[in-house]
Amino acid sequence: MDIATVSGIMSEATKIALYISAPILIAGLVAGLVVSIFQATTQIQELTLSFIPKIIAVIIILVLLAPWMLNQIVSYTIKLYESIPTLIG
Repeated sequence: MDIATVSGIMSEATKIALYISAPILIAGLVAGLVVSIFQATTQIQELTLSFIPKIIAVIIILVLLAPWMLNQIVSYTIKLYESIPTLIG
């Protein structure tokens, strides 16, 4: 196993991690932005008002996209296990 192979495996793992985490991060970002704009326009500075919508948005995205996320992880793992004989030899 050479440096290029290890680099390719790490690159693919990083890409999968970014694909899986991006929807969750974007949902939290959008929810935070909407709540911040609401707080700025109404001058309500309640701390829980900014925290609770982010949690709800992230939970909704996790529930909706969990099958897709799991499919991505499982397919990458299967592909990685199937390539072990070629990596060792």
